[in-house]
Amino acid sequence: MVLASWALAELHAVKGEFAEAIPVLERAFALCRDWKLGLLSPLVVELLGYAYTLSGSMARGLELLREAVELYASQGRLAGSLALVRLGGALLLADRREDAAANAGQALTLARERGLRGYEAYALRLVGEIAAHRDPLDAETAGRHYREALALATELGMRPLVAHCHLGLDQLYRRTGGREQAHEHLTTATTMYRELDMRFWLEKAQAVVGG
Repeated sequence: MVLASWALAELHAVKGEFAEAIPVLERAFALCRDWKLGLLSPLVVELLGYAYTLSGSMARGLELLREAVELYASQGRLAGSLALVRLGGALLLADRREDAAANAGQALTLARERGLRGYEAYALRLVGEIAAHRDPLDAETAGRHYREALALATELGMRPLVAHCHLGLDQLYRRTGGREQAHEHLTTATTMYRELDMRFWLEKAQAVVGG
């Protein structure tokens, strides 16, 4: 039941349907607690923290993501790399860029050391995101890491992440004056979001155009 709930909630979360993901995860979290399912707890806690963060409950999200990172570390689990990425992303949203960068660097190192190429792609994109939000903008670092993440995600068939990388490159080129390149990346991102039924992210991409 916990694994089925987690899998369903992961799909909702990837699509940006956090209101649907959170109740499912809360029930899974209760099952983990009541049945003392310690090995499954980090999966649920991590995704619940991610969902809370992206739905606007930043304090609760950060608390759960930190807990997930600690649980993975105590169990020696490989999946802790993605938890570090999600914690880093939450810290970036909270405008704590240095803390975000520390988590991103740790996640990237861990993924590469253990040959976790999917997690490496997530970490590369986060490094690009952080560089894109620096003041002044670090366009070279941002562009390089976005493109590395895009290439790896494409190779591995990680289509939602591919779409996110295209959106990141669109926003980067908008800031650096590459209007034609920006338009190409935005078109690709919005097309993929439609195909994948990722409406939350499609609306964010369309808001870029409106802005």
